[in-house]
Amino acid sequence: MTNEPTPSEWLRGVLELCVLRVMVDGPTYGYAIAADLATAGFGDIKGGTLYPLLARLEKNALVSVEWRTGEGGPGRKYFVLTDAGRAQVDEGLAQWQVFSTRVTGHLFPSSTLPSSEFRPSLRST
Repeated sequence: MTNEPTPSEWLRGVLELCVLRVMVDGPTYGYAIAADLATAGFGDIKGGTLYPLLARLEKNALVSVEWRTGEGGPGRKYFVLTDAGRAQVDEGLAQWQVFSTRVTGHLFPSSTLPSSEFRPSLRST
């Protein structure tokens, strides 16, 4: 995996699905979601991006919220997928597979993807 940052306009379109996907594994909190996404190679997702998204997911009943007391520290707000949230993940993953296959087929019309050494040039010669 490359360490190059994901273009923000690409991430903007898929961040909600990625955040919901993190919650499939169980209740989690904002910092852990950001850390999971960073580990997956999405870079540093700022709180100003993540927390409004989480609030919107809560408002749309895709997640529920529960407060848990901290062990020796402040409590944390945990986000839990609702049934509607799980359905949204399933639908989003299916849509993503169709979309990504379509984009890949368009960008790389040959049957094999280019290796890291081969990058097609869009310039005409």
